[in-house]
Amino acid sequence: MIRRITTGVAMLLESNSFSGLTSAQSDLIKHWYDSQSGFALPRREDIDPGALRSHLASLSIVEVAETGQVKFRLAGSGLRSILGKEMRGRFLSDLDQSLSDMWSLGLSSALERGRPVGGLIERHKDKHAWLRLPLRSAATGVLILCHDTILPKSRGVETFQNKIDNPFSTIVRNIAA
Repeated sequence: MIRRITTGVAMLLESNSFSGLTSAQSDLIKHWYDSQSGFALPRREDIDPGALRSHLASLSIVEVAETGQVKFRLAGSGLRSILGKEMRGRFLSDLDQSLSDMWSLGLSSALERGRPVGGLIERHKDKHAWLRLPLRSAATGVLILCHDTILPKSRGVETFQNKIDNPFSTIVRNIAA
C-alpha cells in the first residue's frame, strides 16, 4: 500500500521498502541487502568499499547519537561540492540550515524502519538524489550510510511512474532549493 503525505515542503510517497530511483541508489541498496546477515542490519565492516568504488565520492557515514546529534564519520570527496567544505569529524549542525535540512532527510525514517529510504528532491536549478541505509553498530550511536548526489535538472530519473507503481518505493520531490 502506498501512502501519500503532503507537507508544506514536500510530497512523500511512502511504502514498505525502497529500491532506488537512480542506478547508483539501486546498486547501493542491492549491496546493502547482500551484506545483511540474516535479518540483521549490515555492519559498517560488512560494506565492501571495493564493490562501491564508483560511488565512494558521493558516500558518507553519519553517526546519530542518543541525543539526536549527527556527526559525519566519513565524507566522500564529491560531497565537498555539495556541502561547501570537508565534513569528516564535523556535526550536521555545522552546516547552514538549508544544507542541514537537505542532509537530514530520511535519517530518522531509516532508523525507525531499519531499511533503506531515499528519494529525489527537485530543486530550482537541479535535483538532489538521496539515500539513507541504516547500519548495525556496537558503538553507543547508530550509523547510517548516506548517498547524496546532485543531478542536472534536465537529467531524467528512472521513470517516476514505474517507481510509484512499484509498491516498494519512496519518493520525495518538489522542495524549493
